[in-house]
Amino acid sequence: MVLQRIYRFGQRFVGFMGVFTGVRLVSSHKPKNEFLRSKDLSSHGSVSAPHAFSWLGDIAPCFGVNGNNVQIIDEPKHFHEILKSNARKATQMTIFTSLCYLGTGELEQELVDAIREACHTAKTNGNNNLEVHILLDYNRGSRGVEKTSRTMLTPLLKEYKDIISVHLYHTPDLRGICKRLLTGKMSEVIGLNHMKIYLFDDSFVISGANLSTDYFTNRQDRYILFNNCSELSNFFTDLVKTVGSFSFQLKEDNSVELHPQCNIHPFEGSDYEFKMEAKKRILNLLKKRNDNESVQIPEILNPDSLGNSKSFDQSNVTINIDNHVTGSDSNSEQSEIDTWIYPLIQMGPFGILDDEVAMKSIFRTAEKGEEIFLASGYFNLTDHYLQVILQESQSKYNILMASPEVNGFFGAKGFVGAVPAAYIHIAKRFFRLTGKYEQHDRIKLREYFRDKWTFHVKGLWYYLKKDSLPSMSIVGSANFGYRSVYRDLECQCAIVTNNNQLQQQLKEEHIRLYQGSTLVSRETFLQQDRHVPLWIRIVTPLIRHFF
Repeated sequence: MVLQRIYRFGQRFVGFMGVFTGVRLVSSHKPKNEFLRSKDLSSHGSVSAPHAFSWLGDIAPCFGVNGNNVQIIDEPKHFHEILKSNARKATQMTIFTSLCYLGTGELEQELVDAIREACHTAKTNGNNNLEVHILLDYNRGSRGVEKTSRTMLTPLLKEYKDIISVHLYHTPDLRGICKRLLTGKMSEVIGLNHMKIYLFDDSFVISGANLSTDYFTNRQDRYILFNNCSELSNFFTDLVKTVGSFSFQLKEDNSVELHPQCNIHPFEGSDYEFKMEAKKRILNLLKKRNDNESVQIPEILNPDSLGNSKSFDQSNVTINIDNHVTGSDSNSEQSEIDTWIYPLIQMGPFGILDDEVAMKSIFRTAEKGEEIFLASGYFNLTDHYLQVILQESQSKYNILMASPEVNGFFGAKGFVGAVPAAYIHIAKRFFRLTGKYEQHDRIKLREYFRDKWTFHVKGLWYYLKKDSLPSMSIVGSANFGYRSVYRDLECQCAIVTNNNQLQQQLKEEHIRLYQGSTLVSRETFLQQDRHVPLWIRIVTPLIRHFF
């Protein structure tokens, strides 16, 4: 009891002040020092993509798929159309959606109508297999006066209550005096469900985009569609269900109640007990997948290839010689597996930091001659990431961030209108640090600009030595900042591939996004529109842990 009280006091203090810099939670997997690259192995020459990143299987479940079933979506309007089309066609399994919020405009209503059409078709045809599960953030999904995400969905609940369920995740860190003082938009800075997974039968889209008009028109993000990937879809189905099991449920009259399996209130009950129970459920999900799934990379079976390996500690790599691939696409022959997907879960409030462990290992072991293209819509790297990139990594970096004009908060009224200036200050600090450590030649900072658009892209593209195509890409909801690591619920996918078609798609995506950018230099911060008022320079270090 005493320990729980100390824990609660510490969590409330840290949550209120946002000072996470010195806090290190424990990952659900092995210590980070077990994921160090073997320089002896990697120094002999080139290396195949699946072998180079096979160590990711020690952190996350691994699913083998055919790269021809993976499609890069390039524009917001195509993202919108694919969601509607797949929602209408869903029949056999489930529609699962995890997002921060649903907008209230006409384009969003079209998506709701597509779900309604699928439900109507299922009911007319006597199909009892269709389920629709929607996971929103409680605070973001409740924002609004007359129309909210919740009111967009209550008509569906009334019409098809036997098919549809809507869950609303509430962060346990927003409680007590914080919950009373922080209302409206301000309540969202404490923590959100930030995962963006859109699943229809055995296909799904992973993205950083929410479902609102700007994300369907002129807000640039990334969107990757996986077709005919039943095992991977089942994993995300279980993930969304698990988070829903410790969330609120939306009722037909727009009221909420706790999920029947949630016996601890997220902000009125014990935060310690709630977090421990949520963590246990997520870890049970990951453990179940890890127990059932081990992956064999074909190159590892060839003794000659071991001399060219640049994988991490091989003693930690799980090999299943009989099955070759675990969690493989059931619609593909095993010989067709050429792409490996590693879901990286990050739930800082619960101490689940698998994504952070993976990202730091990627940065730390990236070698000279390799190149990483890293993008963040809200560029605010944690001190841990900064240290590794600036002082430990050897590869080249091209970091893409939003110019002030395409920041989502540009032109906003009130205090939030100062957010773009805060990001200018953070970028200037990073640029100075690259100079301090004499890294300007190795680390380049670039600004994205597209007239009348906003920028919400995040993720990375990894090029191994002497390769003209990326061997690995990471896509999902995380921005690599403090919120992503410590406050929100995040999910990314590491895509490791030998599939030339998919590699070409990823390269074209990276080039398309970077071609609208300009290189940041010292002169950039001398421009008149980059002036940061004194009060913002004073406040930013105090509040950057909420970004």
